[in-house]
Amino acid sequence: MIRHIALHTPHGSLHGQLDRPEHPRGLILIARPHRVPADDPIVAGLAAEGYAILAMDLLTTHELRFADATQNVPRLVQRLLDVLDLIRYDGDTQDLPLGIYASGDTTPAAIRCAAQRDFQVKALVCHGGLIDHAGLQSLKLLVAPLMMLVAPDDKLAPAAYQRAKTYLGGVHQQYQLEPGEHPSTSVTGWFARYLEQSAIPARSWTSAPDRLC
Repeated sequence: MIRHIALHTPHGSLHGQLDRPEHPRGLILIARPHRVPADDPIVAGLAAEGYAILAMDLLTTHELRFADATQNVPRLVQRLLDVLDLIRYDGDTQDLPLGIYASGDTTPAAIRCAAQRDFQVKALVCHGGLIDHAGLQSLKLLVAPLMMLVAPDDKLAPAAYQRAKTYLGGVHQQYQLEPGEHPSTSVTGWFARYLEQSAIPARSWTSAPDRLC
């Protein structure tokens, strides 16, 4: 089943797509400012593993004209919370264990939302981004297991993680991608390890890779 979703805001409409198989293992929210080709293999890998996917753009068409639009963390947080409300009350999504995949500038907003909605968000993967911009309180309150994926040439995200990890009380790992390594395997592995055990403790899935940094 494929549904196109529009979420109305005072600044325009946000658009997304829900792709739900007949018997999904869980729901992954792809939180992004707008669609980028780099996300497509991630989405395809998660879909191939049987997850429902809600890919949601958090900026309007008008806002994409402004280079600093992705830096407005409070606005992104509010929009993510609105999306989480949609998920919570929608018949196609409300009963599925929920994970969030965020990248780049959406990372701080995703962490803040996961900290505020610890009853709803069960696992979190962030690909790059400045985790410490989520704020001290959110880092301390975060319960959902967090994986930080870092590209080989990314120098900013590891430094941000080092600043933040002292305050992270829950499960968290940083995974350094090798040159040419695609993150899809690590993403699906993390959700298999932590998302489904929140709903089906007795079921065992393939674990995520263990190379840490």
